[in-house]
Amino acid sequence: MKLTDEEEAMLAGAMGEPRRWAVDHMMKVGRMFDAQDLVPVSQAHMMADPESLGEAGVALLERLASHDEAERRVAVPMLTDPRGVDLNHYRPLGQTEAMADLERRTIAACERLGILMTDTCINYQTIMPPLAGDHVAYGDTGVVIYSNSVLGARSNFEGGPSALAAGLTGRTPRYGLHLDAHRRATRRYVVRSEPRELTEWGVLGAVVGRLCGSYWEVPVIEGISRVPTSDEMKHFGAAMASWGSTPLFHIVGITPEAPTLAAVDGERLAAVEVTDDDLADLRSAFGGAGDAVDVVVFAAPQLSLVEMQMVADRLAGQRVHQDTSLVVCTSPGVYADATRMGHVARIEAAGGTVLSGTCFYQQYAREIGEANGWRRLLSNSAKIVNILGGYGYEPALASMDACVASAVAGRIVA
Repeated sequence: MKLTDEEEAMLAGAMGEPRRWAVDHMMKVGRMFDAQDLVPVSQAHMMADPESLGEAGVALLERLASHDEAERRVAVPMLTDPRGVDLNHYRPLGQTEAMADLERRTIAACERLGILMTDTCINYQTIMPPLAGDHVAYGDTGVVIYSNSVLGARSNFEGGPSALAAGLTGRTPRYGLHLDAHRRATRRYVVRSEPRELTEWGVLGAVVGRLCGSYWEVPVIEGISRVPTSDEMKHFGAAMASWGSTPLFHIVGITPEAPTLAAVDGERLAAVEVTDDDLADLRSAFGGAGDAVDVVVFAAPQLSLVEMQMVADRLAGQRVHQDTSLVVCTSPGVYADATRMGHVARIEAAGGTVLSGTCFYQQYAREIGEANGWRRLLSNSAKIVNILGGYGYEPALASMDACVASAVAGRIVA
């Protein structure tokens, strides 16, 4: 890999141990992916919940944070993904003091490094959306696919150490989606039935992701005539990334890099039709109408302010069933606004729990499920039902309306 004089100085330790570690790490990653050099990035975003970090990861953060301020502070704005523990509401969830202490240590180390504790996977909606062509280093898969596809920015899926290295240096290895050659379409899909609400967008994204099945495939999608909302694209992309490890998609006439099919070299590809049967087949694994439901979850991705209002409105005048829990996860920024506007109070008055800065599957989902006796789980997120089967849950999928109705009824309402 070719390094600039400044990068060579970092690698030699002239700018402190944290940056030396960071460049050394990026060179190892870059060599693995045949990167020729490093590309400057305008911002970084790191997944660093304590469940993923463990003791070893937290210790690494603390070692880097122990250096002098000039050496340890990140070089570009750096954001964090959802936390694993809402320190204002962890005991009622069944989370332990050991979990909370690991969280506190993580936060303290990140703050010493100059990282902005945004604690969100929807920073593209709430913090500082990157612009088209902007090189960034993002860790959360939903953040990456939205920023690449909807905003036209450029990022790979960055592992936690790689995102941290990018924050410390303002650079990341130039491979994958930082290169024009890897942003062209490799798969072509034609949609016959357009999604109507958030869950249907998530199901379509999951189907396309499952059909692609590889990080290196870039789908281009035809047949969408209505410009989706930001929340619809959020659910679409998050599900696609979860089911297919897909970091970039194009929708003809809608996403910025695909004003036409030809613009992403899609005309050379054979078209595959996405049928109603494909959508129904995916949903069939997440049914359960009539079953008692232990917990209804709105998360993955965190809810926008608009979604918070939607949940509050649908709960109006009703009460969550005594045998069912309702958990809503949102970002700290949205939580503050939703509190000011009364949405949080309305959800909590109906018996729901609103968590700030966390996401359900990143907050020791298995342990809190066991602590609360939760097994049958219902959500409107196609991403989360794909994940939580591996955490001991029996997940079911339904629209937001059906999820709220099910929380009130205590059973899954079709």
